[in-house]
Amino acid sequence: MLHNIYSLHKISNSTSFGFDAGHYSRFKFGDGEVSARFGTALAEGFISDVLAENPIHNQTVVISSPYSFIPTATFAMKNAFVYRLNHYLAGYGLPVVQETKVHRTITYKEDYGELNAEQRMNLIGNDSFHIDAEFLKGKTLLFLDDIKITGSHERMIQKMITQYNLHNDIHMLYFAELANADIHPNIENYLNYYEVKSIFDLEPIINSDSFCINTRIVKYILNYDHDSFTVFLNNQNKAFITELYNMALGNSYHTMESYQPNLNYIKYYLFTDNKILA
Repeated sequence: MLHNIYSLHKISNSTSFGFDAGHYSRFKFGDGEVSARFGTALAEGFISDVLAENPIHNQTVVISSPYSFIPTATFAMKNAFVYRLNHYLAGYGLPVVQETKVHRTITYKEDYGELNAEQRMNLIGNDSFHIDAEFLKGKTLLFLDDIKITGSHERMIQKMITQYNLHNDIHMLYFAELANADIHPNIENYLNYYEVKSIFDLEPIINSDSFCINTRIVKYILNYDHDSFTVFLNNQNKAFITELYNMALGNSYHTMESYQPNLNYIKYYLFTDNKILA
């Protein structure tokens, strides 16, 4: 059984990453145009650095980072990755990509990016991941994620692989990886919030034609200071507000006390008063 780990960018310096920090920040909050560029770049790196020497001849399955109802930022990157990889596979007469999902059972309000390695493992260790093992038999699996910081998500994937007794060839693929142990894991939060300093910095991302809603932006909005949140919401169109509400319910955020003030305000706007009272 092959087990390969590939990252396009290796972070060894806390100020120079090999990619634009502002673009990464926008990607994490739903910029679909940046997501597409990142996914394409990851596919091209994987093709040239891995597949050129060790091609995959059997059926390939691409699996984005685990989520419950709302996709993660990686999901938007995954789409472009699949498109570019399919161009390569079809060009060689190989089977194009199939996809499946890793289901997760727990969601949490904590900002994962600010935690150290032990805190991350304590938090995610309470979760459980599930996958359709029967569908995966005899196929090569490509697990995609945007960044590897401490490896806690990877350990949870490994635990799932053991649990489901998977003997597939597996590639763990990352857009970036923290390769310097002297850099604190909260470098992830530095990247996440590089261009998002307040809720109002989200507006150009949300209003772009390529916006892709994800878990991070929903949690960020629902957890924001209520007064600023109401001003922000007053500037949004009803289609976005409706999507925000539906996504929040899908991830059971209405059951989380810290999200209820903002979520109840959205509910009031949508179903009680058709006009926001700023």
